Amino acid sequence: MPTRFGKVLLGLACTPVVFLTGCPQQQPVKAPTPQAPPTITATPAPAAAPQVPDYAARAQATRVQQLINQVDRSYNSGLQNYRAGRLDAARMDFDASVDMMLTSGLDIRSIQQLNDEFERVVTAVNALELDALKQGTGFSPKLEAAPLDAANEVTFSPDPELTARLNAELRTTTSDFPLAVNDYVAGFINYFTKSPSGHVHLLRSLERAGKYKDMIQKILREEGVPQDLIYLAVAESGFQPQALNGKSGAGGMWQFMPFAGAYGLTRNGWVDERFDPEKSSRAYARYIKELYNQFGDWYLALAAYDWGPGNVQRAVMHTGYADFWELYRRGNLPGETKNYVPGIIAAIIMAKNPQQYNLTEINPEPPAVYDTVTVSSQVDLRLVADVTNSSVATLVGLNPSLLRLVTPRDMTFDLHIPAGTKDEFQKRISAIPEAKRVSWRFHEVRGGETLSSIAESFHVHASDIASVNDIADGSALDLGDELVIPVAPVSTTSASSVHIQRYTMRRGDTLITVADRFGVSVEQLRRWNMLRSSQVSAGKSLIVSEPVRLAPQGRGTRKKASGAKSSASAKSSSKKSATASKRPSSSTARRRR
Repeated sequence: MPTRFGKVLLGLACTPVVFLTGCPQQQPVKAPTPQAPPTITATPAPAAAPQVPDYAARAQATRVQQLINQVDRSYNSGLQNYRAGRLDAARMDFDASVDMMLTSGLDIRSIQQLNDEFERVVTAVNALELDALKQGTGFSPKLEAAPLDAANEVTFSPDPELTARLNAELRTTTSDFPLAVNDYVAGFINYFTKSPSGHVHLLRSLERAGKYKDMIQKILREEGVPQDLIYLAVAESGFQPQALNGKSGAGGMWQFMPFAGAYGLTRNGWVDERFDPEKSSRAYARYIKELYNQFGDWYLALAAYDWGPGNVQRAVMHTGYADFWELYRRGNLPGETKNYVPGIIAAIIMAKNPQQYNLTEINPEPPAVYDTVTVSSQVDLRLVADVTNSSVATLVGLNPSLLRLVTPRDMTFDLHIPAGTKDEFQKRISAIPEAKRVSWRFHEVRGGETLSSIAESFHVHASDIASVNDIADGSALDLGDELVIPVAPVSTTSASSVHIQRYTMRRGDTLITVADRFGVSVEQLRRWNMLRSSQVSAGKSLIVSEPVRLAPQGRGTRKKASGAKSSASAKSSSKKSATASKRPSSSTARRRR
C-alpha cells in the first residue's frame, strides 16, 4: 500500500538510471590517454535559420499543464475526503480526476508528462480503493482473507501418526497433480481441520470455487495444466475475483501485479482484466505452465509463482538441489513460500476427500452462466440492465473487470449479460444510436403507465419520448410497448463514469421538495451529501441518486416502431511482477503478504 503521494509515479519498480560496467566503488575507472585531435579543415558554418516560435507546441504544453493542475486539485480533494472517511465523495473526486484525462481529447500515451500523471493517479487511486476494500468500506463487499493469509506462517509440530494415516489415504486419492504427504503438508491439513478460522476459510473458498470451477478447469485442460492446480486460488484469493492486496497492489483471483501489459491483461482507466475470472484464469494457466517448462518440476513452479522464478533459480544454483523439499529443509526459502506449496497440496488433498475432512457441508455456489456480447462503443450499464430486464448489480457482478458503470471508449469490450438475453440485447440496443448509449434509456410499458408518467419518472419531456419513438399525438400506450427514452446527459462529477446525478438548489427549494422531485427520501439526500442539517443554500449542488458501488474500485423501441430516429518488490516484500513485454520477469520476486 503506497504511503505517500506526489509527483512520483506510484507502482513503478525503479527510476531511470544510467547503466555502468561494474560498480564504481570496486572498479576504479582509468582515465583515457589523451590523443591529439584530428586536423579538420574549417568550413564556413551555414547561416542559422531564423527561429520560428512553435505556437502549437506551446499551446499544447500550456493545456497539458492546466489539465494536470485540475487533475491534481480533484485528486487532492479526493484524498482529503478519503482521509476523513467520506468514501463516496472521495470516489467521485477520484473518478473525476481520471475522467478529466480520458475525456480531454489529448493522446495520453504520446505525451509523457500526461502519461506519467495518468499512471500516477490511477495507481494511487487503485491503492486507496484496495485499502478501503480490505476494511470492507470500499465499493465491494468486504473481502475474506485467503486461507494461507489466515495461517500467517504458522509453524506445525511433526505428527508422525497423522502423516502415516495421510500417506495411506493418499493411495486412494486420484489427482492429475503430483501429491506428496510429509510433516509440512500434514501440518496444514491439521490446521485446516482443527483450527476454526482455518476450517471456515477453506470451506468458504471451496464454496466460492463452485461458481468458477467448470470454467477454470476447462481452461487448464486446454492449456495442458493439471486441473487440480485450480486450488492454487485457495492460497491466493479464496476464489474471490476482486481480491486486492493492500501492500503490493496484487489483484484478482490469481493475484497479478498491476503493471501495464502484464500477463497479456489489459489495465487502464476503464477496465482491469486482472479481475476478469475468465481472462485472468487463461493468463494464470499459461504463466504456471511457463514456469513448469522452466523448472521441470511442479513444486518448484509453485514456489516460483509465489517467490519469483529468479529467486528460485538462484536458490537451486546456490545449493545444487532442484528439489523444493530439499530447499525447504536447508532454509533456502522464505517463510511464506515454505507455507505456500504444502498449503496448496493440503487444499488439494482435502478438496478431493471431503468425507475424511469434514467438508461434506460445503454448498458450492452455482456456476456462473452468462452470454457474451462484444461492444465497440460505450454503453451505460443502466441501459444494459434496461434492455436485458436485469439489474445494474447483476451486471456489475458479471463484469468485475469494469472500473466504471460504462464500457470503455476506444476499445472493444466483451460484455457479460444474463444468460439467454443476447438476442434481446442486440435487437433492443440497435434502436439506440451509438452516441446516445451512455445516457439514453429503454422502457417496457407496464400496466397503468402513461406517456406522462413515464416521462416524469425519467425526468424528461413526454414530447421528446413521443418524437423519438414516432408516437402520434393522442396515441395511447399498450402494455408491453418498448420505448426509447431520450435522457439528456446528466451533470456528473466524472463524465461518462458513475453517472451520479446532481441537482443545483434554487431559491425556494428545500430537501423535502428535492426529495419529492427525484423520488428519494430526505434521509437519503442527507446521507449521500453528508449534510448535518436540512438547511441547504441556493446554488449548492446535491447528489440526488444513489451511487452504485462497483467492485478495484428501468426499460426503447416500440414493438411496432423498432427504431429511434437513427441518426471498461510485490506482495509484502515481493509479488508477481511483469515487464512491458507481456511476460513476468524471471528475476523479480513475488510474495503474498
